[in-house]
Amino acid sequence: MPVLPGAEPYHHEGGETGVLLCHGFTGSPQSLRPWAEFLAERGLTVSLPLLPGHGTRWQDMQITGWQDWYAEVDRALRELLTRCERVFVFGLSMGGALTLRLAAKHGDAVRGIVLVNPANKVHGLAAHALPVARHLVRTTKGLSDDIAKEGAHELGYDRVPLHAAHSLRRFLRLVDHELPQVTQPLLLLHSPQDHVVPPVDSARILGRVSSTDVREILLEQSYHVATLDHDAERIFEESHAFVGRLAPSVTQKEGSSTGG
Repeated sequence: MPVLPGAEPYHHEGGETGVLLCHGFTGSPQSLRPWAEFLAERGLTVSLPLLPGHGTRWQDMQITGWQDWYAEVDRALRELLTRCERVFVFGLSMGGALTLRLAAKHGDAVRGIVLVNPANKVHGLAAHALPVARHLVRTTKGLSDDIAKEGAHELGYDRVPLHAAHSLRRFLRLVDHELPQVTQPLLLLHSPQDHVVPPVDSARILGRVSSTDVREILLEQSYHVATLDHDAERIFEESHAFVGRLAPSVTQKEGSSTGG
């Protein structure tokens, strides 16, 4: 299936500092594209891959699982590590969980992480029914467009394949067990009003990671897809400052623009 217009992966060749961005469950690179371009304009090397089964139609996602999604961001990280001196990983929602696992598995190779409304658990009574329900019902209502800003739109599926949701649940439980292995500097930004991932997920993550350099920022004006919402510029600026603090050469514009 062809990729939906706007959902394409994005890459920008910049300087010696790289950033990998991980999008969310049933979403696409479109939700992080403005963030990626903001970083690229400031000279960073940026990689924003499209997760398998995403950005086309929900039927394609039905035959994928967490191992496929994680393998793609792991591949993208390893590629960045071959061309950059230092690499950071950023993630939104499930992309935050992917980020945390990359940090747990790759250790010091990941210089720091930024999480926006990261997912830690599939909530609700229906979550416990997923192992059985996925064999009886193919899909449920989609999760996209939880945005406060009028006119903003997230390019995501309007249906959630239950096989994929079951795989997500298993993945989030796996990542929760690995959180103590996360030691990197951490910037976590989350929305008190989030209709997809409750604030308790962020609290759980902050309580279980082993990182000592930690900063938490509340996004008071935004819902779940905060990277397309009222607080987007703050996310972009705070994350760039975070990278600049840990990789001081970033404060001087790295590299020249070569397009993405």
